[in-house]
Amino acid sequence: MDRDASSARVLAETLAENLVSAPEMTAVAGGRHAAETLKGQDFDVVLADLTSLADLAEATEDAVTRLVKLSRGALVVALSDGASVSAAVAAMQAGAHDYVAKPVNGPALATRIGELAERHGKTRAIAIEARPQACVTGFAGFVGASSAMQFVYEQIERIAPSSAPVFITGESGTGKEVAAEALHARGPRAGGAFIAVNCAAIPRDLMESELFGVVRGAYTGAHEDRKGAAELADGGTLFLDEIGEMDLSLQSKLLRFLQTGTMSRVGESGTRKVDVRVICATNRNPMQMIADRTFREDLFYRLHVLPIHLPPLRQRPADVMALARHFLATFAREEHKRFTGFSAEAASAMLARDWPGNVRQVQNLVRRLVVMFDGGEIDAAMLRAADIESREAGAVTAPAPRERRTVLPMWQQEQRIIEDAIASFNGNISLAAAALEISPSTIYRKRQSWAEMNTAGAA
Repeated sequence: MDRDASSARVLAETLAENLVSAPEMTAVAGGRHAAETLKGQDFDVVLADLTSLADLAEATEDAVTRLVKLSRGALVVALSDGASVSAAVAAMQAGAHDYVAKPVNGPALATRIGELAERHGKTRAIAIEARPQACVTGFAGFVGASSAMQFVYEQIERIAPSSAPVFITGESGTGKEVAAEALHARGPRAGGAFIAVNCAAIPRDLMESELFGVVRGAYTGAHEDRKGAAELADGGTLFLDEIGEMDLSLQSKLLRFLQTGTMSRVGESGTRKVDVRVICATNRNPMQMIADRTFREDLFYRLHVLPIHLPPLRQRPADVMALARHFLATFAREEHKRFTGFSAEAASAMLARDWPGNVRQVQNLVRRLVVMFDGGEIDAAMLRAADIESREAGAVTAPAPRERRTVLPMWQQEQRIIEDAIASFNGNISLAAAALEISPSTIYRKRQSWAEMNTAGAA
């Protein structure tokens, strides 16, 4: 749906050009029209322009929640103007599978829909044509040409010129600091300092002085005035890594700093004006942290203006060998050794791995290979010798067999897990879905299927 009929038509034509077979598309002009259409017809994908939903519900989140319920398991992708990222975040919380900023790049959107379809089990219904396209193989410290990384590169390019806060999520080892440095280097503050603070690595009683500085005599050991990271980053970028580890009392001071642009050193009565762009990152689920009351909700929404999610390596296997070859060339040069690459068998073994440590795990493995061996082609035997993580995982002894008990069918176990999660959050499906790391629409769809199964069983 799109408030502009002409742009909706152009988007439909662009998508049709990038799909294997031209799909049947229906364009509607507003939220109410969309709701009526969804009631009478099933769709595989719903593209929702968030600016067109005002006639369905006053709040964007409420409107998207209604559409998700009516879509009966369709992929819901929110389309948002660049200035409406907060509305896009609300749409994601309400159950949308993804959001794309406008103006929309048709081929990129088609590729993104294909990825979502594969992830959510709809590849039968949605087939994206693998057309050769010019793609970036490396970008600002990143290595990878997969469509998932192309999407990240595009986000960074689009977000970098802004001064709004950026919230980066992703598992450990996916390159969150690399993304933060890229945003800084490509933005108007590139000439200023980039100051990174790891909130998990600094003791809590020292975190405030590290962030905001300290005046002489403020406490024992404070022998001189000292600037904190915020002042050092004045005119540049302040990167707060692992923001979820910050103490709640300091979170309130950070919130005030973001609201006013002023701060005080520890032991100082006055305030100082500081101009920084704040980028933060976490490898944890922010909605779960809010539910656990370890992260302030108001701070989250102050920081979560421009979100970037870095996909884990298991979701972009096409990048594994590109990363491995990159690290091999880099470390071989450092160690003054000559390697010719990876054998086909070694490459197959690497592609079969899940890489729970992501890019950092590949980097460590390749560095180990370069140090342990003198050169030549890396074969499967060399890979096994250097792959300490796999050996350690295989050395774990199996638990003693337990007494056999009744095992419920998978769908009943799944139902119990999801219903327990909903009960834990007092019926809030959005928070339960966030904790389970699934979409709210998945919960609605499964509840409907459970009801059908129970009805069939009672018949």
